[in-house]
Amino acid sequence: MNAPVNPKDLYPADLKPVGFEDLQHVPGPVPGGSKTLRTIKFLRDPRKTIGDMAEKFGPVFRRQDYMGWGVTLLGPEANELVLFNKDKVFSSKLGWDPVLELVFPNGLMMMDFEHHRSQRKTLSVAFKPAPMKVYLNGLNEGIERVASTWSATEQFKFYPAIKNLTLDLAAGSFLGLPWGPEAQKINQAFTDMVLASVAIVRRPLPFTQMRRGVKGREYLCEFFGAEIPKRRGKEGDDFFTQFCNAEDDDGNPLTPQEIVDHMNFLMMAAHDTLTSSISSMVYYLGVNPEWQEKLREEVDGVRSRHGDVLTYEALNELELVEMAFKESLRLVPPVPMIPRRAVKDFEFQGYKIPAGAGVGINTLYTHHMEEHWPDPERFDPLRFTTQLSANRHKYAWVPFGGGAHMCLGLHFAYMQAKAFFFYLLSNRRIVLPDGYQGAFHMVPIPRPKDGLPVTMAARQG
Repeated sequence: MNAPVNPKDLYPADLKPVGFEDLQHVPGPVPGGSKTLRTIKFLRDPRKTIGDMAEKFGPVFRRQDYMGWGVTLLGPEANELVLFNKDKVFSSKLGWDPVLELVFPNGLMMMDFEHHRSQRKTLSVAFKPAPMKVYLNGLNEGIERVASTWSATEQFKFYPAIKNLTLDLAAGSFLGLPWGPEAQKINQAFTDMVLASVAIVRRPLPFTQMRRGVKGREYLCEFFGAEIPKRRGKEGDDFFTQFCNAEDDDGNPLTPQEIVDHMNFLMMAAHDTLTSSISSMVYYLGVNPEWQEKLREEVDGVRSRHGDVLTYEALNELELVEMAFKESLRLVPPVPMIPRRAVKDFEFQGYKIPAGAGVGINTLYTHHMEEHWPDPERFDPLRFTTQLSANRHKYAWVPFGGGAHMCLGLHFAYMQAKAFFFYLLSNRRIVLPDGYQGAFHMVPIPRPKDGLPVTMAARQG
């Protein structure tokens, strides 16, 4: 029998955060500045901040933020070291805890090593082909029902519209029921929880964002908890029912709290990251109409062979749509940076880093490194052809993470994006305002600063 895991047993008893004196041999800023002001500067423009640090100090440097002193490692080799984690040096839980512990504790990303492996295997039942086919049917229906109501003549803000749609789709795929009047309250709860993850005030004091995030979690725990008894022992193809009836290697079901924690985390991951990713792809297709037409031609070909409703068997034929999605994730990765904490001493590029150090890798920076992505600001889906990908470092593109913590729902993400653009490109044209150049808030999850004004015009021809 597998005994319950006490997370404290996974880490060295003497592990403690490191200070400046432990990292003074690593290039980087010196003490004296306010860690709060440094954090605010980073959050305001993370790409410029990291780029300036890399130019000044190189691809390995110490940094200071609200989590204290740590190191940033840049580039594909750093990504491979940290994400592949073959020597179990890096803890995902201890890296994410300062960011997510109060709002998304005990989600799959907040687990390590054998505990993580066991829980991941148990949850993987919800991502097998049979339930995925059922999810696709729901996605097709939900996308058509909601997107068909979007005006073909009036400009609207795309980001809040797609956020509402992905929440609606999550209700079907994840819960197996339509949202009732609590829809907006649930949406607000998730929004508050995500924003709390990067709030400067880290305690849930009255009137703070962290307090709103904690209250949002309390509401969702109550909402999901009330549903669990209704799903135990019942058949259902939605994620929630699958989790309620999943068993580990020894035949033990997940506890109610485990189910609630996994649902909170996976709903956030599917809802907010897909909202971000689809928004960025709509933006890039809007400013690159020639690519929009190329994808539409591919969609038309699939429709001529398989009909007007996307089938599971036809997903792999949307090759160019997938490449455009990948290119959008390169330019605007939904998780721009990934934190870890070292539980053992390690060495990288000649620098010895002690156990206890916070370790960050930066997806956004790596995805714009010119040596791996020539003309990195240009939108070019053909970067992801088999030929052009063959000699590229496999950790130069890591929007879904990597190694044991590779996103469990990545195939669901591809499927949802393909279903959305299959419908959209079959029926509408993405039209942005003349001369429009969008900008994104990059943290905690990228979103357009102005909501992304767009007209979903009727298709011509």
